[in-house]
Amino acid sequence: MDTGIGSRTLHAHAKINLALHVTGRRPDGYHLIESLAVFTRFGDRVEIALADRDDFTVSGRYAPAVPLDASNLVLKARDALRHAAGPEQTPPVAIRLEKNLPVAAGVGGGSSDAAAVLRGLAQTWGLDVDDTELARIGLTLGADLPMCLAAKPLVARGIGDELSMVPDFSALGLVLVNPGTPVSTADVFAALSRRDNEPLPPLPPSIDFHSLRNWLEITRNDLETAAMAMQPAIGRALSWLDKAGSGFSRMSGSGATCFGLFETGNVAKRAAAEIRSRQPDWFVAATRSIASEGTDAQT
Repeated sequence: MDTGIGSRTLHAHAKINLALHVTGRRPDGYHLIESLAVFTRFGDRVEIALADRDDFTVSGRYAPAVPLDASNLVLKARDALRHAAGPEQTPPVAIRLEKNLPVAAGVGGGSSDAAAVLRGLAQTWGLDVDDTELARIGLTLGADLPMCLAAKPLVARGIGDELSMVPDFSALGLVLVNPGTPVSTADVFAALSRRDNEPLPPLPPSIDFHSLRNWLEITRNDLETAAMAMQPAIGRALSWLDKAGSGFSRMSGSGATCFGLFETGNVAKRAAAEIRSRQPDWFVAATRSIASEGTDAQT
């Protein structure tokens, strides 16, 4: 939404891997996956405005952990889109990032920030670029970018770039918990004992809280065991979610963020409050996932 003349604010949604199977590895080292992913209403915020010169600033709880140099995916996204469109169409911009999601946390925060920047800059600069082209540019920055650009319930295959949207997927009540322990995705993948696991089972014909929970019980996150060996606090986060009444608990992505599935948003809020009271230094957020198009978003 526009926040003023020449300015717009975009949401960068957390990506939650409800299930993640590692099914192989390419010769170039990229791992092959199959993952059911949803995106939450809670996340980071990006504000973009035309400016006299390029500028990038970060605020929010996790701002101290965000690099401000060219290694940041936000700046890589800006520069990649500028390179694709040409300097004459891409004047200077000020980018403000409100960092509400923990860093190196398995929820695609940096990728989602970069996806929001690609979308926001395409609008701000008035570029004639469609979703396919944005996804192509995004993939050059990381395998999670196409998923984060879509930001709807989906199954990702390949290295994360082969996407199938999941229709009739209602919003979920979720609690996200991170014990404050960053986890290196590369280290977790390197520690895998097996990389040729079976793919995801077929999704249930009708997805609701109960059918999804039953389906999740026969799936896995193949990264969870390796990540938990590196950071035992992940196990404590899962335990707290279970104690708070989660219908299903699992680590997302490469960790350390874990999610609990709750039947309603109100139940999720109560569970989050309980965990937060016991672990005040942890990241704890009650949220809802974004429903597929045309689906009742109420939980």
